[in-house]
Amino acid sequence: MNYELLFSGGGTANTAAAILGALYNPAPASTAVTTGNPITDLKLAQANQAGAVAKEAKLPEVARDIALFQKGIGRATSIQGALSDPNVMKVLLTANNLSRYITTPALARKALLSDPSDPKSLVNQLGDSALLSAARTYNFAKNGLTGLAKPQVRGALGDAYAEVLWRQSLDAATPGLANALTFMGQAKQIAKVDDILGDQTNRAVVLTALGIPQQIAFQTLPTQEAAVAARVRIADFQKPAFVQGLTDQYLLHAAKQAQAASGTATLSLFTRGTGLLV
Repeated sequence: MNYELLFSGGGTANTAAAILGALYNPAPASTAVTTGNPITDLKLAQANQAGAVAKEAKLPEVARDIALFQKGIGRATSIQGALSDPNVMKVLLTANNLSRYITTPALARKALLSDPSDPKSLVNQLGDSALLSAARTYNFAKNGLTGLAKPQVRGALGDAYAEVLWRQSLDAATPGLANALTFMGQAKQIAKVDDILGDQTNRAVVLTALGIPQQIAFQTLPTQEAAVAARVRIADFQKPAFVQGLTDQYLLHAAKQAQAASGTATLSLFTRGTGLLV
């Protein structure tokens, strides 16, 4: 698996993708606020999740997206047709934590339609564990439109879409909070080092918390695996206290990074507007 393709940073391609994402998949206005303590914000988000997600689903733009998704599935006559509808893909991908593929729908469609049981299929070749998980869950290559057309599946996807958008909106107030919530919900599934390196959220949380720079993605896979294995025991991910501590550490690092980035951005805007005085 080539993790460099998934996690390498910077460049005009990433910038273009970000611009396209902002244009075609704008995030709903966030009403989230921070207490100033990211660990407290995490506890509050966990306690208030059900009500907050229900409120998110009622936002006009979110309700519209879900309605268009339902309409798109209802009128589709094949899975290929359903996955060619941008409204369907927007909700399906976002609900499965795959919104990064919204700007490359053709790639996502081909991957989801490929056979997850075939090691040579596109979804396996891409090396994205979240994308592979979705392909296995729906198995469009075998089931076609059948599973997606079920009312309970469509309803669950609409709910999941609202939840993901709610989590994303939290980041505007508390950097890293969306990743923290997602990680805590799936940490028990980590059974090997590649479950960390191959999942975007697990990778971000664990490497940041352990102080391993994300640029390690440029190293060989064995080097990455050794760096992680030297700092953490996989068995510890079954311990709630360990997962909580690792998540708290991640949030503290994320807060420091955001503060540093904000200071740099402010200085850049100031010097660009006034010029440096020498």
